Amino acid sequence: MLKHAVWQGLVAGLAGTAVMTAAEKLEQRVTGRPDSHVPARVLARLTDMPEAPKRQPRWRNLTMHYGQGALVGVLRSTMAQAGLRGPWASGMFTVVRLTSDQILENATGVGAPPQTWPRFELAVDVLHKTIYGFATGAVADALAARDGAGPGQRHAALRPGRRSDVGPLPRAAAHAVSGRRR
Repeated sequence: MLKHAVWQGLVAGLAGTAVMTAAEKLEQRVTGRPDSHVPARVLARLTDMPEAPKRQPRWRNLTMHYGQGALVGVLRSTMAQAGLRGPWASGMFTVVRLTSDQILENATGVGAPPQTWPRFELAVDVLHKTIYGFATGAVADALAARDGAGPGQRHAALRPGRRSDVGPLPRAAAHAVSGRRR
């Protein structure tokens, strides 16, 4: 499961980042909002590279933007492999994506807690991370579906509907490889 989750997550995360970036560029044309250099500054501080006084190198911005998106995508793919798929899982993952940004931005001193941001900037950030979360989820879910149902889905299939009286899958069934393409 994990081997599939890594490569599928990197693919899903890169695809989600590409969709989010396209949406950002469209939004910037409409709103006139300038490019953010926060990703580049975070990368500079994480790697102890010098920061430019104003605009940061584009390659550094893209490296952090796509790198973080790809790496966090592995978590969404792991969710899909476990059987956490669909809009509900993508919603949960969107919160993780927002949180990963805030941890890195606040830990490096590049950003401030979201509750201190101007409301428009906060809304735009949440919108873009939601686009990322759902686009990444759609790709991760499609790739994981090729491997069959995840353990969580197999557990839910024991007795359909929400029930509190269904025990866990037997250990062997939880890790069984059913329906997986080889």
